[in-house]
Amino acid sequence: MIPRVHQQGDRTIGLLSYLYGPGTHEEHTDPHLVASFDGAAPDPGRDPATTLKELQLLLDQPVQALEKELRPTKHVWHCSVRAAPGDRILSDQEWGEIARRVVAATGIDDGDGAGCRWAAVRHADDHIHIIATLVREDGHMPNHHRSGKRAQAECRLIEAEYGLTAVTPGDGTAAKRPTSAERHKAERQGRAQTPREELRESVRRAVAGAATEQEFFDRLAAAGLLVSTRTAPSGDLLGYTVALPGDRNGQGEPVFYSGSKLAPDLSLPRIRERLAAGIKEPFAATDLGEGDTVRSRPTSPASARRAATSPAWDTAFLLDDQGDDGAAAAQLSATGELLDALAKTSSVTTRDELRLAARAFERASRSHIRAQHAEARALRKAAREIIYAGPSLGRGEDGAATAMVLSTLLFVVVAAARWHAQHQHAQQAAAARQAADHLRAAYATTAHAPLTELRHRGRRLPRTTRARHGATVRTVLPHLAETMLAEGGWDALAATLNDAARGGADPAALLREAASQRELNSADSISDVLVWRLHHLADLPTHAPQMTTISVPASTARTTRPASPGDHRRAGRTNR
Repeated sequence: MIPRVHQQGDRTIGLLSYLYGPGTHEEHTDPHLVASFDGAAPDPGRDPATTLKELQLLLDQPVQALEKELRPTKHVWHCSVRAAPGDRILSDQEWGEIARRVVAATGIDDGDGAGCRWAAVRHADDHIHIIATLVREDGHMPNHHRSGKRAQAECRLIEAEYGLTAVTPGDGTAAKRPTSAERHKAERQGRAQTPREELRESVRRAVAGAATEQEFFDRLAAAGLLVSTRTAPSGDLLGYTVALPGDRNGQGEPVFYSGSKLAPDLSLPRIRERLAAGIKEPFAATDLGEGDTVRSRPTSPASARRAATSPAWDTAFLLDDQGDDGAAAAQLSATGELLDALAKTSSVTTRDELRLAARAFERASRSHIRAQHAEARALRKAAREIIYAGPSLGRGEDGAATAMVLSTLLFVVVAAARWHAQHQHAQQAAAARQAADHLRAAYATTAHAPLTELRHRGRRLPRTTRARHGATVRTVLPHLAETMLAEGGWDALAATLNDAARGGADPAALLREAASQRELNSADSISDVLVWRLHHLADLPTHAPQMTTISVPASTARTTRPASPGDHRRAGRTNR
């Protein structure tokens, strides 16, 4: 049950005309009263002999009874109450009782016989509108302070009593929900999402890792959106609106939405806050000598994903440290950008789950805590590199690197859920948990092939080699060793430890560092988690080294050789 107290108005007849009218897109059906202050108010929807003017005069009577100078300017109170998606259709009687409870809880009509006059109108299956005039019968103003919070609290009780969906209380930072008209229109057009929701995702992807306003607007245009900007007489840009090319109103005109109407953090001022924090270019400059430099090509999808693992780990640590809230809020915002970047460039095998993860985490990416965006430069840079590296193939090193960053992001979103819960951000915590579910599904899909290959290689290791790595595990992690050695992922971990040793690293030292990064007891597979941490720490490839051929000028040609784990470590440091 979702109540919303709207801005107060000054024209009772104007709001009644809307509630009893056809709606913006002919979505209002059978408008009629389900309850009123005295149970006997005239109903223009069901009684042909009654007019809107009669109902307006009745509601406004206590206001008009005051001396003109004492009448409140904004005297019209308006609250909509909507059932959650999936709830059963309530009867008029049930909606009437809900309306009476809401006006009592909010102080509009507290039952003393001298409350405000009000009426509840139903013009759709899933919601009602309550209109009231803010002068009591005794001429005093009602005590409706914090009426929105009070309505929320009452709706939590109503949900429990009526067996409805328990909606997590909001804090005013959620994106605006699609209206009934938008949902019905999307259904008629066969859209999976409303234009508002499609535009919100498109704009978020355009923001992900953007360095300048021009780049942001270029991305909107490249996504095929219609973009309109608003400028001051000085030529300064004041705002923007976007529309889907095929979404038009009754007059055949595109339906534009401002950024702030899509989500609070998509307004131009809020986007500028992110951009003003700065972001490094994702392409490194290569010195050719004699003062000449060229921009190198974007990193590969695999190396861009590997590079994203380090700032993602830093984010998980920061969230768990419970230190600077402004820095944490910035990291959460940038985590949303990283998820958007991965969803935008993912392969077909994980695309749907990653888009759902990004869509869910959108709610967890903002709160009332002011983000210090300069603290998230590294994570925004990682999102930018992923976008400019291009689409991932989803297999080979691309798939393994994606599994690595998804494994890390799982820890980030779980830490985000804890952080929000500790700050009493119920909706954001729930959204982070939902995002984690989708990330787990995407991870399971993309990690299957590389882990299967690693397990196969681990099973082919000589018995003495496997025993040596098993002894390392018992020495470094004695309390977890038997669990790990019994897991299906042990073979992959053994292969990874062996690759690290062949590359010149100390397997015991690496394993100790990997295990110290975070607790492991809650992991579905301790071995799998350690595999990706070790690959990240040692920059190990997940497949057998291949012969690498590089085209270079004859004067600087070098002998090609197989790529070694050490090469990958050096390349990984360069990318980061």
